[in-house]
Amino acid sequence: MKITQVETVRLGEFPNILWVRLHTDEGLVGLGETFMGAAAVEAYLHEWAAPKLLGADPLAIEARNRDLTGYLGWRGSGVETRGNSAIDIALWDLFGKAANMPVHTALGGKSRDAIRIYNTCAGYQYVRSTANQSTSNWGLGNNAGPYEDLQGFLHHADELAESLLSEGITAMKIWPFDPAAEKSHGQYISNADLDTALEPFRKIRSAVGRQMDIMVEFHSLWRLPMAQKIARALQEFDTFWHEDAIRMDSLDLLRQYAVDCKALVCASETLSYKWGFKDYLQTGVAGVAMLDLSWCGGLTEARKIAAMADAWQLPVAPHDCTGPVVWAASTHLSLHAPNALIQESVRAFFTGWYKELVTELPIVEKGMIRLNDKPGLGLELLPDLHKRPDATVRVSKP
Repeated sequence: MKITQVETVRLGEFPNILWVRLHTDEGLVGLGETFMGAAAVEAYLHEWAAPKLLGADPLAIEARNRDLTGYLGWRGSGVETRGNSAIDIALWDLFGKAANMPVHTALGGKSRDAIRIYNTCAGYQYVRSTANQSTSNWGLGNNAGPYEDLQGFLHHADELAESLLSEGITAMKIWPFDPAAEKSHGQYISNADLDTALEPFRKIRSAVGRQMDIMVEFHSLWRLPMAQKIARALQEFDTFWHEDAIRMDSLDLLRQYAVDCKALVCASETLSYKWGFKDYLQTGVAGVAMLDLSWCGGLTEARKIAAMADAWQLPVAPHDCTGPVVWAASTHLSLHAPNALIQESVRAFFTGWYKELVTELPIVEKGMIRLNDKPGLGLELLPDLHKRPDATVRVSKP
C-alpha cells in the first residue's frame, strides 16, 4: 500500500480545525485532525510533509513519524507538531481499516468497554474564532441549545451540576479564574475577584455536595504566587485536579505549587512528545498526565506517554475541547490504555456542531463513553462537507 494523495479540508465556520485525508493506491483513506492555526498547518503539510509521505507505506507508522521529524521545531506544540499529529491520527485510521479492526484493537486491545467522562463546561461557540484562548473567545450570548454550560458555571453553577448529574455525569471542569488573570496578566487577584471566582464552587457543593468531582482549569494564566494563593483558597472545596495552573515552561516550579495544592496536579495539553512529559513526571509532583492527541504527536506518541506515565503509577486523561475526530481518537486511546482515568467531553459540542461534520460519534450514556466496532476510527467526514461554500480543499499528488 502506498500514499497517493495528501488532502486537507478546512471550513470558514470552524477556522481552528484542519482535517487531513491520506489517500492510498488501494482505495483506503485515513482521516486525521488537528486544532489551532489551521491555515498555517495546512501550508506546512503540503509544502513540507506531503513530499515525504507521497509514495510511502502508510502502515509503517513509526517510519513515517521518523521521516517527519525534522531538525527544528520539534520540541513544542507548534505548526510542525500539530501537522504531524494529524498525519499520525490518519495513519492509525488507515491501519485499522487495512486490518479491518478498530483503532483501539490495533493499539493492543481494549482495557475496558467504556470509560467515565467529565464535562468541560463550554458553550456552543467556545473558542470558535482564531483569537487566543481568552474571555473574548468564550462565545457567550450565542445560545444555540440547552447546553450553554459556560454561561451556566459562571452564573448558575448549582443548576448546571444538577443537570449534569441527571445525565449520569459526575465530573465537570470549570475556569472561573480566567477573567481575573487577564486583568493583571496573572500577577494579582484581588480578594473581591477571588471571592467572585469561588462562588461557582460554593454553589456546586451546596447543591450536590461531594457527588460531583470538580476539575479546575487555569489555562496557564497565573504566575506562581497568585496560583498558590488560589490553590489555598480552593482547599475547602475538595477539588479533583488543578490543570495548568502556571505555564509549563518552568515545570520545576510545580514542586512549589504542589505544597499549596491539595488537589491532583494535572498537566498538560500544552506539552508535546514523550520528552516533555518525561520532564513533567520527573518533577515528582505529577498527579495526572493530560495529553492532547492533536498537539502531542498523535496516537503514536500518546500511547508512549501513557506507558511512561504508567511506569510512574500515574493516570492519563486525554484532553479534547477541539473537534470530533480527535475526540473519537482520544476515546480509542482511553479504552485501550490501562491507566486512562477519564475522557474529556463537551456535551455542547457532541450534541451540537460535531454532528454537522462527521458521520458518527462515540456513544455517551449515563456519564460513560464507548465506541462502535467499525474499522479505523469509526467515523468519516460528511460526504458533502468539501462542497460547502466556506470549504478550502487542497490536494498534493506526486
